[in-house]
Amino acid sequence: MPLRVNQVEGRRGIARFVDALWRVREFNAGAIDEKSWVPPLRATVTDILSPKNPFYEHANRALFVAERGGVTVGRIAAIENEAHNRYHRDRVGFFGFLETVNDPEVAHSLMDTAEGWLRSRSLNRARGPISPSMNHESGLLIEGADKPPAIMTPWNPVYYRKLVESSGYKGIQDLLGYDIPAGARLAVPTRIQRLAERTARTTGVTFRNLNIEFLEQEARKVLDLYCQAWSGNWGFTPPTWNEFWHTAKDLKSVLLPDFSFVAEVDDKVVGFMMVVRDINRILTHVPSGRLWPTTLFRLARDLPKIQRGRIVLMGLSSKYRHKGLFPLFAYESARRAKDIGFEGAEASWVLHDNIDLTKPMAAMGMNPYKRWRLYEKAI
Repeated sequence: MPLRVNQVEGRRGIARFVDALWRVREFNAGAIDEKSWVPPLRATVTDILSPKNPFYEHANRALFVAERGGVTVGRIAAIENEAHNRYHRDRVGFFGFLETVNDPEVAHSLMDTAEGWLRSRSLNRARGPISPSMNHESGLLIEGADKPPAIMTPWNPVYYRKLVESSGYKGIQDLLGYDIPAGARLAVPTRIQRLAERTARTTGVTFRNLNIEFLEQEARKVLDLYCQAWSGNWGFTPPTWNEFWHTAKDLKSVLLPDFSFVAEVDDKVVGFMMVVRDINRILTHVPSGRLWPTTLFRLARDLPKIQRGRIVLMGLSSKYRHKGLFPLFAYESARRAKDIGFEGAEASWVLHDNIDLTKPMAAMGMNPYKRWRLYEKAI
């Protein structure tokens, strides 16, 4: 049967694009080990793709679905992030939301189609997978596919790597995921504890819970610090307030208030950490990804019980970045984890060359257990 790759748009087109994920999984059933995959909520993916999402106030995208003989066999999105190109002064385009059966013809046709769309907009490199920006899901999972994905992290079968690389893409950056064990197993070395206590005395840093009742005010403080902390990091593009607030409102229902805190000096916020409950532990029991009444009941009943999460945001003021606050954050996290009986968390993503984070984590006996790779190709 001939392979066709068609652009889709509008409500029906977006629904068809979202549904392509399930069609590819069905195609693979029995042939590929996908027991670790956790289906996302269709409504969440639809929101990210909707033209009404604040991200598209400064970006454009095209959605493509591949079919053979009336059977959906893949999808891809081509993305022009104007804010990224203004900020980095380059002409990079992106591909994301990649799903494909294990067939080079399908994968190469999808990539070629996305590249053609990017070239038509005078972009000279294609980078991804990024869905749709570095402030959302990023990277191709190349290590850790045997473990279920945490909330808001991508998962893909292992054969994706070969298909992407055979399309002419080279890896340019790795993103790491760390498993932060439960409080009792997070053994903070004595020297780290002493360093943390000394840092607290010399800097005057104190901690308080993120105030959920005044989330908008807290979010404005955190956004400023987040942009300051990550400025200059590879691939980072500051989100607008509308983007950040849109995401913050979505995360409010899954935020772990006892494990999300800010660091202050003289009542001024100098650092923060936000941890969300891993809703994927519930979604693994919702194979359709649809918000049926039973799904809403399950979420309302089980979400408050989840004591495992993901560190989704963390940042330090540039003024305090090299004053030894990481051990202090680690010690505070371990203390809180023990107090609330926390079951652990995933810390992701960490740039593999970010030694300010990777070195202290290694000193605490933590090694990455997942790795995502970003690829790039001149087009």
